[in-house]
Amino acid sequence: MTENKDEPKTDVDKEPKTEVKLEKETLEEKGIEVKVETPKVKKKKKESEAVVNIYTSFNNTIVHVTDMSGRTITKVTGGMTTKHGRLKANPTIAMFIAKRIDENIKDLGVRSLYFRIRAKTRNPAPGPGANAIIKSLSRAGYKILNILDTTRMPRGGPKKKGGRRGRRP
Repeated sequence: MTENKDEPKTDVDKEPKTEVKLEKETLEEKGIEVKVETPKVKKKKKESEAVVNIYTSFNNTIVHVTDMSGRTITKVTGGMTTKHGRLKANPTIAMFIAKRIDENIKDLGVRSLYFRIRAKTRNPAPGPGANAIIKSLSRAGYKILNILDTTRMPRGGPKKKGGRRGRRP
């Protein structure tokens, strides 16, 4: 068994001629131009981040979505989604607010969200709509990066009303 240095040792080393190359060569010999297009690779959309500022009281829910530099993307309130004033702070209405926000920011390429929840000053807990908004947006496919409570809490400050002995019945 003699080895020839010009012949490849395995089938892998041989350069295969595909049928497309053969057809192209025969058509070019006849004088017909052949244009072979390579498939175009779609570029991925750049995924960006946004900040969702949620203000929830026991009377209303206000959601303000901004980009990372603070420019407003969209703003939706409870009054924009319902005509009943008593339902503006309802968790069900908060789900509709989240749905409307999803429609507004979906085509902007936003996929990750930071949440900043704020309740009325001095309240220990946010209103009923905050959790519903976060849950709805996470189910819609957004990635939650951070949840921050930014409720204002006075540290001393001015004197409360009611006098020295407080409010009496």
